[in-house]
Parts: sequence; C-alpha cells; structure tokens
Amino acid sequence: MALSTRALGTDPPGASTVPVVVDPTTTSARGTSLWRDAVRRLVRNRLAMAGGIVIVVLVLIAVFADVLAPLPYTKTNFGRLNESPSRQYPLGTDALGRDVFSRMIYGARVSMLVGLGAQLIVVAIGVPIGALSGYMGGRTDLFLTRFIDVMYAFPRLLFVILVMSMLGAGLMNIFIAIGLTGWVGIARQTRAQVLALKEKEFVDAARGLGAGFTRLLTRHILPNALTPIVVAVTFGIPEAIFTEAALSFIGVGINPPTPSWGQMVGEGQQFIRSYWHLCVFPAIAIAITMLSFTFFGDGVRDALDPKMK
Repeated sequence: MALSTRALGTDPPGASTVPVVVDPTTTSARGTSLWRDAVRRLVRNRLAMAGGIVIVVLVLIAVFADVLAPLPYTKTNFGRLNESPSRQYPLGTDALGRDVFSRMIYGARVSMLVGLGAQLIVVAIGVPIGALSGYMGGRTDLFLTRFIDVMYAFPRLLFVILVMSMLGAGLMNIFIAIGLTGWVGIARQTRAQVLALKEKEFVDAARGLGAGFTRLLTRHILPNALTPIVVAVTFGIPEAIFTEAALSFIGVGINPPTPSWGQMVGEGQQFIRSYWHLCVFPAIAIAITMLSFTFFGDGVRDALDPKMK
C-alpha cells in the first residue's frame, strides 16, 4: 500500500511526491529469519552435523530393518552357538545361534521408537501443564508448581522401574513409564518461558485486540517459547533411549524375543570374558547413539541461542 505525503496535505504545492511503501510481509520475514539463521549456524557446526547424519542413518536403519537385516531376528541355528564374528555372521551369533548383526538392526528400531515416542508423550503432558501454570498464576500456579516439585523429587529411574513393575514389560508400557516420569523438566522450562513472555508488549497488544486464552497461548506465547522446548526434546531422546536400555538390561523392558540393545547387553554380560562380542557391539551402538544425539542437541542449543550470532 502506497501513501502520498501530498494526499495528507503536509507538503507545499509543487513539491515532489515520494510514495511510502509498507511491506506487509516484513513482520513474518523477521520471524522466519531467526530460524533461517539458526539452521545456518547449525550447518556450520561440524560435530552437530556429524551427529545429525548418524541420527538420520539410524532412523533409516530402523525404518528399513526388514530389508537391511540379512536374517530374521528370531531365526536360530543351534549348530552355530556363540560364534565369533565371521564372514557369514559379521557380528557373531548369540547363545541361541541368532545373528547378532540382524538383531542389532532390529534393536535400532526399538531404540528410535522409544526415543521419539516417549518424547511425544513428554511434550503432550509437560508443555500444557507448564504453560497453564505460568499463564494462570495465583493458586493454579502454586498448585501445579508444588505438584511438579513433588514429581521432581522422585528418583526418575527408580520411578520408571516401579511403573514398569506395575504395568509389565513391553514397548507400549515403556512409552507410558518414560512419559509419565519425564515431563517434569520440560514443564518447568515451559512455565519459565511463559512467565517471561506473558507480560510482553506483543501479548498485551493481542489481548487488547480481543485474543482469548487459547489464542494467546497457541498463537503468540508458545511459538516464542519453542527454543528451550526444542532443545529439551533433543536431549530427552537419548535419555529415553538410555532408560529403555537400562530397563531391558535388568529384564523389565522389551519382551523377548524382540531385540533391544540394552537387553542384548544384559544377556551377554555374563559371557563377556568368553564371548565378548555379545555385549560389546550393542554397548557401542548405545554409546554412538547417545553421543550423536548429544552432539546434535548441543548444536541445536547453540544455533537457537541469539548470543551465539
């Protein structure tokens, strides 16, 4: 839209008319430039990109496990028990003659499902509670904050083991156990962000224009609080994978014969002196996955930090 200064009657007769152009896309361009700059900084972080590449490879392995695995993870060969790595069995065989390499590939599927699925539950619980607590204030904030503090006081791993003991082993129960115990941190971060944002000028302007409670939170406050939430989710995925590995290690995680890296380490640790390959390779896979998500999470945190420009 162009406005002439002559039309407003502020210029003397004969003065040249200079149109003033207002670009309606300026505001949205400023909003998207933050994410463009963040992606640019993330790409320049070599460790983060290396971790991201490993994560993409793990996701592809998990998705195409049925195609990539040379043998079914349940196929046994009682004539080839506890064999060391060879050309036929690149990572050896276990106590039932099953191909460790094939079970490792299917174990990646379990780890990725647990990491991503558990974080969806964590976000679905933690973000609404934190946003409601920070925005409402008063008694609502006091009650929810005390509830968050009580949940935070429980040792998380012990609480997860208790929930799994009640629900029983299984993939869906792992989702529930990690989700019910892992939302506390993201709820506290969301609350802190909402407390800082709800008194900002743009929120007051939206409130003055008639925006209701739901619209204020979903369209104005939470989009500006995404940075710590994204970082928390990025670091929460390896934590969930490690929790599943620990549960499977002690026998309350994934039900056999479905393979899990933690379960494989637990089954092979008693034979580590004689058949080292049974637990060393799954342990290396867990370590690489944890490091990859940690490097990527560090890169995302630095990329979204405006002080790192």
